[in-house]
Amino acid sequence: MAEAHQAVAFQFTVTPEGVDFRLSREALKHVYLSGINSWKKRLIRIKNGILRGVYPGSPTSWLVVVMATVGSSFCNVDVSLGLVGCIQRCLPQGCGPYQTPQTRALLSMAIFSTGVWVTGIFFFRQTLKLLLSYHGWMFEMHGKTSNLTRIWAMCVRLLSSRHPMLYSFQTSLPKLPVPRVSATIQRYLESVRPLLDDEEYYRMEMLAKEFQNKTAPRLQKYLVLKSWWASNYVSDWWEEYIYLRGRSPLMVNSNYYVMDLVLIKNTDVQAARLGNTIHAMIMYRRKLDREEIKPVMALGIVPMCSYQMERMFNTTRVPGKETDVLQHLSDSRHVAVYHKGRFFKLWLYEGSRLLKPQDLEMQFQRILDDPSPPQPGEEKLAALTAGGRVEWAQARQAFFSSGKNKAALEAIERAAFFVALDEESYRYDPEDEASLSLYGKALLHGNCYNRWFDKSFTLISFKNGQLGLNAEHAWADAPIIGHLWEFVLGTDSFHLGYTETGHCLGKPNPALPPPTRLQWDIPKQCQAVIESSYQVAKALADDVELYCFQFLPFGKGLIKKCRTSPDAFVQIALQLAHFRDRGKFCLTYEASMTRMFREGRTETVRSCTSESTAFVQAMVEKSHAKADLRDLFQKAAKKHQNMYRLAMTGAGIDRHLFCLYLVSKYLGVSSPFLAEVLSEPWRLSTSQIPQSQIRMFDPEQHPNHLGAGGGFGPVADDGYGVSYMIAGENTIFFHISSKFSSSETNAQRFGNHIRQALLDLADLFQVPKTDS
Repeated sequence: MAEAHQAVAFQFTVTPEGVDFRLSREALKHVYLSGINSWKKRLIRIKNGILRGVYPGSPTSWLVVVMATVGSSFCNVDVSLGLVGCIQRCLPQGCGPYQTPQTRALLSMAIFSTGVWVTGIFFFRQTLKLLLSYHGWMFEMHGKTSNLTRIWAMCVRLLSSRHPMLYSFQTSLPKLPVPRVSATIQRYLESVRPLLDDEEYYRMEMLAKEFQNKTAPRLQKYLVLKSWWASNYVSDWWEEYIYLRGRSPLMVNSNYYVMDLVLIKNTDVQAARLGNTIHAMIMYRRKLDREEIKPVMALGIVPMCSYQMERMFNTTRVPGKETDVLQHLSDSRHVAVYHKGRFFKLWLYEGSRLLKPQDLEMQFQRILDDPSPPQPGEEKLAALTAGGRVEWAQARQAFFSSGKNKAALEAIERAAFFVALDEESYRYDPEDEASLSLYGKALLHGNCYNRWFDKSFTLISFKNGQLGLNAEHAWADAPIIGHLWEFVLGTDSFHLGYTETGHCLGKPNPALPPPTRLQWDIPKQCQAVIESSYQVAKALADDVELYCFQFLPFGKGLIKKCRTSPDAFVQIALQLAHFRDRGKFCLTYEASMTRMFREGRTETVRSCTSESTAFVQAMVEKSHAKADLRDLFQKAAKKHQNMYRLAMTGAGIDRHLFCLYLVSKYLGVSSPFLAEVLSEPWRLSTSQIPQSQIRMFDPEQHPNHLGAGGGFGPVADDGYGVSYMIAGENTIFFHISSKFSSSETNAQRFGNHIRQALLDLADLFQVPKTDS
């Protein structure tokens, strides 16, 4: 009970002689240090709020303006054109040492200078926003930069501070523009043309024109009005209706996974790896709170929106009967841990001091060594987060709204994040291709009750020290969690390190109180609900086929010799592979980002185009000359790159139509066109995994420090989910998911088609390659 004693600052007893107080100096010390730490955070937030509020100005620039005004006054030069005198006359009259003429003059000049400074900040901020609205640089040929773009880049650099904080650019980012309805309709019809025969296309064209002429103008007006009022006309609706209102299980359907470094091994000691990793994560959170992380910049000058990072830690998704809610706390000083069916609360701080890696290793080893059995109903409790949302919401209200259960659930939901200690060992073995798929399956769903799928992310630790993440999708998209993961893996490998025996460096403090077991009182009725959710989740997990592989013949280095972008190359290969696999084309989803706009998230690139289908058909026919095939490929690649750029610059198709559909629902307006568009299934859903957002090390010097990316479940029951990471110059990782219940899909078969399609494209351009 050492932890209980340390939690009490003082005790007292009543005796005949009076009240006897017994103070705990150690506890009072921790209370004092915690208070100091809390006030430090508040002061840092106030300071950062001021610095962010005056960006691209600074307190130093204000001082320069004041000194310039005062200096010109001493030189008998009135730069204010009489305004200082007007301000001085308007100041209230008074007496005292601070109301002398000299003081009044200085005060007037300070007021005038502040006004000039604030006006300058507003002007520069609006100018920067106008400059960041220019996207012509994206559509220029590589290596052929126009003079206009050069001038634009120079102006952006001049208006951007050398040391911006994480959120410095937020108010300078432009808003996501609402595209013209006619442009969206035209691009939509272009995207479905290769998927429809003449009769079907004519019918869709008539529906689209009727919508454009009759219904759309009214809906568009409301959407434009929202774009003026809101920071982003899409993101809040996207979060609510695509994620939070979904009633199906999060596991497989929404959450995604991220893998560890797969070609190197830092340590086999599970507790030690966790010690370094969690210490690095809290270091990242500290930088995040202090806004010390540099904003992600395209070309080194164009800032990306950082708002999604705000809810990375201390966030959980709370289930509701109709819609879920994201609960975010400003701070959390503990993590929730699951091991062998038991839940623990592990403190990350001792007073105001973050526990060192060796202390965290000791604490996790204590959990691993704890022999206590699970309480009744505790082992499979997390299956509630893996099953249906309505069932979880009802169980939460019925069984977790008071007493022990409420306190224990709050300890999990208020944790910085969730940690799962698995008893199994997974690691990628290049000699055993199936090992990567088994590793991915463990991360995607585990055993359906050893992940808390509601937390912003679960850190998964296997017995051999290998790690991974399972991330909830509503609060942010994959590049955000990827940013954290790059920092953590880089810090673990190159800054913290291990001893020769694989333990964290330094000696732990054995006086630390051990982690606390969470206490539950789960009745039989609740246990029945837990078992029901588990059966739903297990059926879903068992139905997922996941095939992951490393493509070794080449990477982006040789793809660039084909004079095309690596992403376009892979997407065209996916179209070729899918046609060979299914004998037909399908509506294809590729996620792109819109983070060049304020609070931007994603947009859809419809990768199945008339140009790509023409190339695929020519390849399948095997009767065309290589020169003709190369020409068709370049047209398809050029079309894909243009569509990707349009999506990134706010001229996509699907988010605009999605918002028009929601407006129509709010107004009670029926639109057969929108109803059909929003019901079309995405049978091929794809995503490229970002990398090298933070340069923690030189990849040329450490080529084996490669993560394998991550993956997600299939979007359609009879479709494929494909994520890929072009991991450097010489390799590509693929993660392909499908469902066993569909007779039309087979993830491994599709993976083999992808492998062959890539080799065929390389052969088309006579790119030297090794055997696969």
